Amino acid sequence: MNSSQQDYITVGGLRVAAPLFGLVHDEVAPGTGIDPDRFWAALGGIVTDLAPKNRTLLERRDVLQKNIDAWFLERQRQPVAIAAQEQQLRDIGYLVPEGADFRVTVGDVDDEISRIAGPQLVVPVDNSRYALNAANARWGSLYDALYGSDVIAEERGCRRTRKYNPVRGVEVIRYARDFLDRSVPLADGSHSYAIKYVIRSERLIVVMGDGTESELENPECFVGYSGNPENPSAVLFRHNELHIELRIGEGYYIGRGDLANIYDIHIEAAITTIMDCEDSVAAVDAEDKVRVYRNWLGLMQGGLKRTFVKDGETVERVLEPDRTYTAPNGGTYEVSGRSLMLVRNVGLHMYTDAVTTATGEEIPEGFLDAMVTVLAAKHDLLGHGGHRNSRAGSIYIVKPKLHGPEEVAATVELFERIEKALDLAPSTIKIGIMDEERRTTVNLKECIRAAKDRVMFINTGFLDRTGDEIHTCMEAGPTLPKMEIKHTPWLLAYEDWNVDIGIESGLPGCAQIGKGMWTMPDNMQAMLDAKGAHPKAGASTAWVPSPTAAVLHAMHYHETHVMERQRKLTHRQRASLRDILTPALLGDRVLTDAEIQAELDNNAQGILGYVVRWIDHGVGCSKVPDINDCGLMEDRATLRISSQHIANWLHHGIVARERVEETFERMAAIVDRQNSEDSNYRNMAPNFAHSIAFQAALDLVFEGRDVANGYTEPVLHRRRREAKSA
Repeated sequence: MNSSQQDYITVGGLRVAAPLFGLVHDEVAPGTGIDPDRFWAALGGIVTDLAPKNRTLLERRDVLQKNIDAWFLERQRQPVAIAAQEQQLRDIGYLVPEGADFRVTVGDVDDEISRIAGPQLVVPVDNSRYALNAANARWGSLYDALYGSDVIAEERGCRRTRKYNPVRGVEVIRYARDFLDRSVPLADGSHSYAIKYVIRSERLIVVMGDGTESELENPECFVGYSGNPENPSAVLFRHNELHIELRIGEGYYIGRGDLANIYDIHIEAAITTIMDCEDSVAAVDAEDKVRVYRNWLGLMQGGLKRTFVKDGETVERVLEPDRTYTAPNGGTYEVSGRSLMLVRNVGLHMYTDAVTTATGEEIPEGFLDAMVTVLAAKHDLLGHGGHRNSRAGSIYIVKPKLHGPEEVAATVELFERIEKALDLAPSTIKIGIMDEERRTTVNLKECIRAAKDRVMFINTGFLDRTGDEIHTCMEAGPTLPKMEIKHTPWLLAYEDWNVDIGIESGLPGCAQIGKGMWTMPDNMQAMLDAKGAHPKAGASTAWVPSPTAAVLHAMHYHETHVMERQRKLTHRQRASLRDILTPALLGDRVLTDAEIQAELDNNAQGILGYVVRWIDHGVGCSKVPDINDCGLMEDRATLRISSQHIANWLHHGIVARERVEETFERMAAIVDRQNSEDSNYRNMAPNFAHSIAFQAALDLVFEGRDVANGYTEPVLHRRRREAKSA
């Protein structure tokens, strides 16, 4: 629904779409101490004062890009002189002077951010079921994760069958016991030979099959239990600040017949979750924004529910309560039952007509996101719900697609204004800086400095960061095939640089240093093989695509003590800025026609598979089959890199427009086949001209060189509105 089709309420010098006005008036504001009229007047003042600055920042991006384009064009068909490029970036103000060393001073940060290293989920908050699943993924069954994934190989009778396979169950138990031996080993013997766990004199005693008794190698790892000390129903360990719970008794098929009567092992998994209002949602109008905000409000008030039918039974999903145990000394030991929730707002480049100025001009959508999500989170700070999110009294906003320290400073100014407007203490709103744009990467230390009393998170991400790299260096020459970019100097240096700058700036003990997403949710063994490198690299968190993946990735944080690893990395030399500035170009390499077509097929199929769901169904994140029918988690970041890659090859004559169109038409038929069992799906082939989704996919490529920073939102929002109107 666009501005000409919806009703507006005039308030605070703004025009507010009626559904959004009603949400704030009836649901968000009550109980916060903030009158709705005051809320809208404050937003109106922020728009008046800060919207011109926002436009100036976006114009600055364009000016810098034009300067970079001109510099590369003057040196066409010449090798990129990195030292000269660095100097040019300094001359135009893209690369700012680095100031003196400093340490961040952020306070009132929850342990999940400052002290506990573990997996992080990112989930579209417009889907209440997914949001609740993610919030409740703080704990997960290791038995379920192992049994249902490819971590247990389907060999020697271990196939995954519809009916429980006891042979596979035995392998699950063996794997889990090995994990216990590595994480909370016994002083003598193995958990594999334990037949009973008892508590005596505040200590955990493990009875072995031969009647001998053992204790933990590190007795302090035993922190709690449930039930009778001589016959506990649960035993709780803490290792590397993460908890492991043995569930003992009858009640689960995998554990039936277990020597120690352990029927499951629960481990702390998704320590934090980003509830996403950005890349993983398709929110193009007031109707969509209301759904996003209402779910976030429900999470902050603790009352969000979702009822659905699963396996023929009606299931009601709600937020999990905290877990309470008896401490070894007889006291109480409590741990959170939910992931600490952060919220990701949209970037500076996004504008919305859900609220306009009095003259009908769209306002920065990030202003609206911040105001509404913070007011909703105030319910949590006031303790209105049955479940506390931030026990430290903070609100955590992840801010994407910032370009350099001046944009970080502008976001800090916005947060300061919102704190005053909503009667919050200074620095209540913390900022997560997503290091996914080239200008932020090369100025990361100054970006952190601009938010040194608020920053709680920095991270890296191959997909968006590479999309920006391709667009920024568009005129430098044709880029390498997409997967080859992963092994180039700039990307490897970028990953290390993020950790190096984070450690230098004092983030350990105050903030998260993160790594990017694993995109193949069905390939969990491959994830285990790859993502163990993240904590070893000094990252205190990394993104995973599902609660199951969170459980499995959590084992990596028992293998590596991240804080100790960060201390060791303090002494290494900082990664090379000049490596970061080295574009991933083909150079003199000549690709074969088969290589070109394979790359084009892969990119086009991925774009179509994602876009058709975004445009036709409003699905912002989903598991999309790739060209080989392997499911990949896709969001706008994957779309950005793929569309920019084709746009680059098109611009440099590696492919022609006709070849791109032919490839998209051929790939559309494949995507149609992959969605053939979806009764709501609308085929793109053969009536390509009548498929809004297909035309959107072409727009992303053919407009890719000219759209600001290679962002996909202008095309997606325009075409999604067209589809909704139709």
